[in-house]
Amino acid sequence: MRKQEAAADPSITAASLNSHYAGISTDRNYEEPLLKQTVPVCPDQQQCITEYEVFRVLDKLRPTATGLDNIPSWFLRLAAPVLSKPIADLFNLALTTSTVPSQWKQACIRPIQKVSAPKQHADYRPISITPVLTRVMERLVVRQYLYPALLSPPPALQFTDQFAFRPTGSTTAAIISLLHTVTNLLSTNPYVIVISLDFSKAFDTVRHSTLLDKLANTDLPDHVYNWLVDFFTGHSHCTLFGDQTSQFESITASIIQGSAIGPAACVVNAGDLKTITPGNFLCKFADDTYLIVPASSEASRSSELHNIQSWAEDNNLKLNCAKSSEVVFSDPKRRRQPFDPPPVPGIMRRQKLQMLGVTLANDFTVTEHVQELTTKSAQTLYALRVLRTFGLNDAALQDVYPSVVVARQLYACSKCMARIYDSIRPSTN
Repeated sequence: MRKQEAAADPSITAASLNSHYAGISTDRNYEEPLLKQTVPVCPDQQQCITEYEVFRVLDKLRPTATGLDNIPSWFLRLAAPVLSKPIADLFNLALTTSTVPSQWKQACIRPIQKVSAPKQHADYRPISITPVLTRVMERLVVRQYLYPALLSPPPALQFTDQFAFRPTGSTTAAIISLLHTVTNLLSTNPYVIVISLDFSKAFDTVRHSTLLDKLANTDLPDHVYNWLVDFFTGHSHCTLFGDQTSQFESITASIIQGSAIGPAACVVNAGDLKTITPGNFLCKFADDTYLIVPASSEASRSSELHNIQSWAEDNNLKLNCAKSSEVVFSDPKRRRQPFDPPPVPGIMRRQKLQMLGVTLANDFTVTEHVQELTTKSAQTLYALRVLRTFGLNDAALQDVYPSVVVARQLYACSKCMARIYDSIRPSTN
């Protein structure tokens, strides 16, 4: 790491990187979120978060990076029996007063190289580290208030097409849902168009006012909503790069990467992104969004993309058409294949869909995906042989192999690929 950082462009410093990240997370049209005026606190000042709940979280803390408060996770885990009561009191005081300590709003960014020889600021991925205590409280707020609110959304929000950051969501569920929708539409349409949409820096540019407007319509207690308003207000970060640490810079956008509330906030933020043409569908996984358009609605693609573009602008996001792509799926059992529709201007037409780690051709074959799995598995086996040469015993190898090789081969395979096979295999008498 030190050699790579030394070889980087001398103009790239901790201060320049921090300014670059702060510039991305700045809303030029920032509006201060509104608070709810009637805020009932917990009945009789009772605890909203119990001592036992705090103990359970602290007792199961995994090793994680330490925030700027320098309180490590191992210390909180070992001292959980002693610290649970005062920390629970601190959390309850913060909730009942709708206040987030200013120290918890400061993050440290540690950039990670995206390429072997970085030459510009965009070649570094920002890894934001917040204090462990604030992440603990965020987890409790998400589990106790946000997740239950997602179960009964208001009419303006829809979460059934979002498969990320939800208790019942997963990448496999998203892939199955998309394939199920496409294969069902193919029973009545000669082809189905899937447009994979890309939003630039989606997590880092979310507009706070629109996000909190959506949160205000969910079934959240007023004091919890006001606590969220204070949480998203007044955030700042510094950047640690090499042996340099920059000054703090404030941000006015982003869902605060590295936080526990960020993923749930992402779900809420995308809740009002919907199709405008009946018969079209959306499938979302975090910022990965897939627009599904049957042949019968082929002419609606431009209007759907215009609607998505308008939604992105309202939420301070940018739809990156250069990285978006369009795939036309057709039923391989049909003797005569339909003519492909004209491509959408500005969107590249491709012959395969790369979705959440799975490569699927437009005729539902998975040859390239299997070849890629075979190559990666062979590379892993070579690495295991090297480890064995250096003394790793057979018992340890038996633990590593299932968790690395077998897990990769079974990812989205047992259910998703079975669904593909059942959809395209010829019927038998």
